[in-house]
Amino acid sequence: MKFRKTIPLLAATLLAAATFSFARPQDSAAGKESILKAADVGNKLLPEKVFFRGQSAPVQARNTGGVRYADGFFVLVGLVDSSGYSTGLKEKYQAYLINEVPVVIGGQTLKPGAYGVGFVEGNKFIVMDIAANDVFQVSSASDAGIKHPTPLQITSASGDGSYRLYHGRDYVEFHRAK
Repeated sequence: MKFRKTIPLLAATLLAAATFSFARPQDSAAGKESILKAADVGNKLLPEKVFFRGQSAPVQARNTGGVRYADGFFVLVGLVDSSGYSTGLKEKYQAYLINEVPVVIGGQTLKPGAYGVGFVEGNKFIVMDIAANDVFQVSSASDAGIKHPTPLQITSASGDGSYRLYHGRDYVEFHRAK
């Protein structure tokens, strides 16, 4: 008798679990690569504060962006308030970048992780590990034709699966490593 009551309960539980697993927001866009705007990223995917070189810095939710790849992996970036850092570090550390997949930036492959990044004098883009050690520098470019520069944005680049990370008019191109 107990067994007959257990079967409908078990079936209802399994049905609810199956429904929940297919209704998760990250799965609703599965199969479609897309650029994420600040409303998509903000503090929904990036934390309010990030740790870098011994301190926590607030992420500017309105200045975030990213890419969601077809398989559900992300590249996320957000400008940070680096006012508590030394002058030398503030010049280099402008944003926090999290990549779940290897990406190629300016010909350099960046392994999955969390990094401090910035556009520095001399048309350079610098990537630093979480201890503020330089990982690499690549050349950046300036886009005088961009009509409405914003503090941070990600756009599609010319190649399929390539993107531009902009800080104002300065940008670097990146794509997922093959």
